[in-house]
Amino acid sequence: QVHVVESGGGLVQAGGSLRLSCAASGSIFSIGGMGWYRQAPGKQRESVAAITRSGTSMYAVSVKGRFTISRDNAKNTVYLQMNSLKPEDTAVYYCNAYVTTIARSSNNYWGQGTQVTVSS
Repeated sequence: QVHVVESGGGLVQAGGSLRLSCAASGSIFSIGGMGWYRQAPGKQRESVAAITRSGTSMYAVSVKGRFTISRDNAKNTVYLQMNSLKPEDTAVYYCNAYVTTIARSSNNYWGQGTQVTVSS
């Protein structure tokens, strides 16, 4: 069994910063790609940033230059540093991890989400 848990969301003023963390635990053999997604009210879930196991990162155009994704493979953890936050960044942020379990089955696992609210 694999668990993915996000933390670090909250309320911040426009221009401020937040750092999200996401830790995977359980019967993990290895983790491939990890990423952050977000879903605002009335909108579809969208990809924000992703990072490969070797550290190659990719960003949505809307967050490039403001957000930084990183990971610690030893801790099975991925981070999202969010700077210069805007009200349009308000959403529930979800973590995703592509996990291969000890039983050698591979699946995408999602966290429960963490709310980020940016006030103007």
